[in-house]
Amino acid sequence: MADIETLEKVRELFRNDRFATEMGAVIDEIDDHYAKVSLVINEHHKNAVGGIMGGVYFTLADFAFAVASNWQKAGVVGLNCDASFIGVPKTQRIIAEAKLIKDGRSICCYNVDIRDEQGNPVAAVQCMGFRKA
Repeated sequence: MADIETLEKVRELFRNDRFATEMGAVIDEIDDHYAKVSLVINEHHKNAVGGIMGGVYFTLADFAFAVASNWQKAGVVGLNCDASFIGVPKTQRIIAEAKLIKDGRSICCYNVDIRDEQGNPVAAVQCMGFRKA
């Protein structure tokens, strides 16, 4: 896990990812090709029937992927993401962990697991990225 000084620098860099951060996403941990981000669910994250909008899960997963794939060296952009919404959180806070699966010359693949604070699975997302730099 990265030290506090590095984590603060990464948080400052990704404050410019305004859609995710203004939605409430925060960076909790970073490591080599890894990121853990979280979000506290509130009323503006809900859809018309009272559930959590799928875009909230997707945005949190995309943010985790962006941090994990770019904090050490910028230049990865999303190529394709596949999201499966597999549960309902039992807690107000949800946590996304992005882990590198494959790092090729120009294409990378990350799995992003989203869980609630009790560890219950909420969504599973696979993100492919293209390294443009």
